[in-house]
Amino acid sequence: MEIKNKKILIIIGGGIAAYKSLDLIRLFRKSNNEVKTILTKSGKEFVTPLSISTLTNNRTFEDIFDKRSNNEIDHISLSRWADIIIVLPTTANFMTKLSIGKAEDLATTVILASNKDILLVPAMNVRMWVHKATQKNFRILQDYGYLFLGPERGEMACGEYGEGKMSSPRQIYAYLKNYFDKRDIVNKRNLKAIVTAGPTREYVDPIRYISNESSGKQGYEIALALSRRGIKTKLITGPSNLVHQKEIKSKKIFTADEMFAEVKRSLPVDVAVCAAAVSDFKPVNKNKNKIKKEQGSRRYIEIEKNIDILEYLGKNNRYRPKLVVGFSAETEKLNKNSLIKMRKKNCDLIVANNVSKKDCGFNSDYNEVSIFDNNGNIRLIKKNKKSIIASKIADIILDKLLMNDKNFN
Repeated sequence: MEIKNKKILIIIGGGIAAYKSLDLIRLFRKSNNEVKTILTKSGKEFVTPLSISTLTNNRTFEDIFDKRSNNEIDHISLSRWADIIIVLPTTANFMTKLSIGKAEDLATTVILASNKDILLVPAMNVRMWVHKATQKNFRILQDYGYLFLGPERGEMACGEYGEGKMSSPRQIYAYLKNYFDKRDIVNKRNLKAIVTAGPTREYVDPIRYISNESSGKQGYEIALALSRRGIKTKLITGPSNLVHQKEIKSKKIFTADEMFAEVKRSLPVDVAVCAAAVSDFKPVNKNKNKIKKEQGSRRYIEIEKNIDILEYLGKNNRYRPKLVVGFSAETEKLNKNSLIKMRKKNCDLIVANNVSKKDCGFNSDYNEVSIFDNNGNIRLIKKNKKSIIASKIADIILDKLLMNDKNFN
């Protein structure tokens, strides 16, 4: 199988592996794809504009201010034209520029202005790759949503051996084949998802409420990750301080009843991810006015159970999503309690985390989760930024969704 009829923008960086870009261009052109290139100043030391233009049958872009562009603004038009942007080789220096949002030339300006996925293909000496600064930039760029392929272990041009060798053109082609296949299927199926996130507030009086420490960050990042994979995603979130990106359709609520009503209004969908920390209980009666402490030294608040949104979705015979994903925040017996919850609420996946761990879970940028599926498989995702955790969860969701689709072939 081949990649066909795609528009691919390749940014050629300054490393000896730049010559491999010519082989990759040949592979893309052979299967009827259109390729445009940006040649960086350093990349020009390894390959020539003439050799690139001959293979792409397009002009090679080099300068941010180019008289040949007429009325077009290259850094905008190129980023909008492409289906994906590839940077190869991605050097340590180039990673540094991207990590601080530098836009000093056409290549970095296009990337900063892009609304498309960007695949970085690193290549550098092993010591440069494992250096703390490079690894920090690597984590930052992952957090920003950049895709990475490689580097591989092997012998490098400098004669040393280790991790730092650029992935081969065929490895890059195979990666993109899988990327576009999933994208095409998602677009063809018009897949939709809802993600719940954050806490709910169950008001006792106009200013006091029952709630919890959830920030909504994990659910927000999952919604963003699903959206980036082409799934039309709606985020239903309780009170939080998060600033939502425009690419995500979102609805803000306060109480569990409001969240439940919004979930029902959003059905049917293909995927439901219940990452919200919905309050288990709510007051039976809400006081119209602020309760004064002078009203008594002791005051009892009568509470009742809230609707279980996850169970409603899992057992909904009419509008059950193809994939129902729950979250299990536990302080003890993580595996046992999570499996019980998955079976009781008829989930397809349960994402479990130990919220008693320091700097992990509620009100943190980090998380560590175990993912249970209904086939008895368990996958541990070690402590990482919530954006990275979300990306891995989104990949698992998409793979399982497509695998379960009877029409998928």
